[in-house]
Amino acid sequence: MTDSPVSVHPACRFQSFSEPSDPAHVAPRVAALRQALSKLGLDGFIVPRADEHQGEYVPAHMARLAWLTGFTGSAGNAVILRDKAALIVDGRYTLQSAEQTDPAIITPTRMEVTALDRWVELNLTAGAKLGYDPWLHTVDGVSKLEKAAAAAGGALVAVKVNPIDALWSDRPAPPAAPVRAHRAEFAGETAASKLARIQEALTKARVDALVVSDPHALAWAFNIRGGDVEHTPLPLGYAIVPREGRPTVFLEPEKVTNEAGDAIGAVGEIAPPAALQKQIEALGAAKAKVRLDAGTAAAALAMLIRDAGGTPDAGTDPIALMKARKNTAELEGTRAAHLRDGAAIVRFLHWLAREAPKGGLTEIDAVAALEDERARTGLLKDVSFTTIAGAGPNAALPHYRVSEQSNRRIEPGIFLVDSGGQYEDGTTDITRTMAIGEPTAEMRDRYTRVLKGHVAISRVVFVKGTSGAQLDALARLPLWQAGLDFDHGTGHGVGSYLSVHEGPQRLSKLGTTPLEPGMILSNEPGYYKTGEYGIRIENLIVVEERQIPGGDRTIYGFETITWAPYERALIDLSLLDEGEIAWINAYHAQVWSNLAPLMEGEAKAWLEQACLPL
Repeated sequence: MTDSPVSVHPACRFQSFSEPSDPAHVAPRVAALRQALSKLGLDGFIVPRADEHQGEYVPAHMARLAWLTGFTGSAGNAVILRDKAALIVDGRYTLQSAEQTDPAIITPTRMEVTALDRWVELNLTAGAKLGYDPWLHTVDGVSKLEKAAAAAGGALVAVKVNPIDALWSDRPAPPAAPVRAHRAEFAGETAASKLARIQEALTKARVDALVVSDPHALAWAFNIRGGDVEHTPLPLGYAIVPREGRPTVFLEPEKVTNEAGDAIGAVGEIAPPAALQKQIEALGAAKAKVRLDAGTAAAALAMLIRDAGGTPDAGTDPIALMKARKNTAELEGTRAAHLRDGAAIVRFLHWLAREAPKGGLTEIDAVAALEDERARTGLLKDVSFTTIAGAGPNAALPHYRVSEQSNRRIEPGIFLVDSGGQYEDGTTDITRTMAIGEPTAEMRDRYTRVLKGHVAISRVVFVKGTSGAQLDALARLPLWQAGLDFDHGTGHGVGSYLSVHEGPQRLSKLGTTPLEPGMILSNEPGYYKTGEYGIRIENLIVVEERQIPGGDRTIYGFETITWAPYERALIDLSLLDEGEIAWINAYHAQVWSNLAPLMEGEAKAWLEQACLPL
């Protein structure tokens, strides 16, 4: 954080710069929770960063982990025992967790070192009862925790009412965003057609019904969109899809617009969320075998089915892969979205190149300027996530979120911007790292190694059946050769006017799903020098089939759909081979060809220079 006062740009339309966490709240809130647990006869409680749908983004009234610990990251768990407590996060949030919580009360712990179940096994005392909310954990997650508690000589106990809710006096109200129909021209397939495919999959799986617990799957299957979580057009709700017959969608009736109601009514029934339990119990009473999504379905759903006499079947939701393989309309839409988004990015980069060297700009100024450029398209619905705009050492935090307290001036060095837009025809996500002033030789070396990894992914071809885990190392090799690496995955899946983080496809050591045509992923290797600077380069790519003359296997590659120049001032040509230089030059030629018709004036002239051959 800068030592001198920093001016704060007026608030953006889509994101806030207030700091939501305060470590001073941690001690009294943990003390209050421990007192409440004692009254319940519990020796501890697990507080995950989750809602009933296990989504990455949770509505404000479900942010129990942030309320208790101060930690606002997108993944984590707290375990509160009588005499100790831990905040367990992955490597992305090592620094953030230590800054946001009170380490005298809660010990930040890296998941890679001690996973949640292992921490329970090591720290729960014999005879202790560890509470959990079964709506906030998956079936598999509960199974691991039960084994860990048993290994420690204790027991895992489900609670009917989350004890935090009674302590949270200023808890926000549940979201009430309208549910709207997603236009056919963007969906590319009717809900009736999708449901027929889903029911066919249920028949093959020999299950009687599917509980749709993931709001992304709900939105895709019924061609609806909402606004219940920030930056992602999700309607929070459920559906039950029987193997035969009409499905039921569970949404608050007052949220459903007439158009969406008519669209859902054409293929199924609409019922209030309060009716979900009764219908699930009816399935159980009928001895039904009910598929639950192992990744998102709450353990409470399995309990309801089992207690009523049915068989919960935790497995893969067939909607996940269907949704991941984008159809022609979805791909055409995302290409169009990326063209207008690319033009907005270039106008922003030109503005930054012109204004930043003058001094006085801040991270918040940059976020506001970029949002303004996207808004100029006239089609922006929201940003696709809170913009990461990091100057200097803040760029070294992969998931940095600028606040009024952390806001830095953009000074000579590195400036990183990771951002995206939500448009009805597509979701975008792009990162560019810029040099402000003259970069050091080390910065140029690191940037070029990241660029080499980025280009390697862009150019790769691979046989059908290949997973993201098998490709991830290509992005890291140039860094490994210098004894360097980065602690996040190389790429995540991206939805179609849905979440900017979509599974099951990913480029990661954990990415085991085979990549298939139509899947959209990010390609974003990076390098982070703690306390000094950070580098990341990101484009979105689409899996496509490739024809290899003389080949006898089905081969895939990636189509790049993001358009914006790389930072020439940070490229060390001596580290690039001829093939890499040729690819970058061809990419820049395509950036110019695609975006020049959308540009004018000084920004167009800047783009032309930025796209000249290396």
